[in-house]
Amino acid sequence: MKFTAGNTNAIRNELYEQLMSYRYEVFVARLGWELKTEIGWEADEFDHRDTQYVIAQDELGRITGCARLLPTSKPYLLEKIFPELMQDQPLPKSNAVWELSRFTSLNPHETQTQTPNQFSSETAIELLRECIQVAWQHGARHMITVSPLAIERLLRRAGFTSQRAAPPKVIGGYPLVPCWLDLQLNLQSRSE
Repeated sequence: MKFTAGNTNAIRNELYEQLMSYRYEVFVARLGWELKTEIGWEADEFDHRDTQYVIAQDELGRITGCARLLPTSKPYLLEKIFPELMQDQPLPKSNAVWELSRFTSLNPHETQTQTPNQFSSETAIELLRECIQVAWQHGARHMITVSPLAIERLLRRAGFTSQRAAPPKVIGGYPLVPCWLDLQLNLQSRSE
């Protein structure tokens, strides 16, 4: 597995186009998310020149996972789309806190008869490790993410340390929970 990280200026145009097509295939076509997007291209207002992407590719160069990283000092998904998930907790606004979103390791090259698993554990774990490294290198000390409860369980099983920012809440029929990741703590546990 190969990882590429960077903003739109750092990654090749061809790879960026593959990324947006991959996200459409995963989030819209396979998972059925109702997003306002063009056919074959999944992007929103949080995809801009300062956005950092982490992309996993297989040995053939096909995308098998991705994540989006944004500093919370600028507009971000949790703040603008899902603020009610934080309930009575303040929304982070800091260069030291980055949001992890559009995280998936669903492999669209698997047959359609296989159960979609956007968090296949080996790829997801490696992808999350890369995200932690990239965010840390850009000055982040914490990450916050909106996740299904299954991701919270995956994090624990994989040895990551996370903490709920607020209790789970059902949105669109899915129980979602905002989670904190202390990057230094998770980097230390990886090196031990």
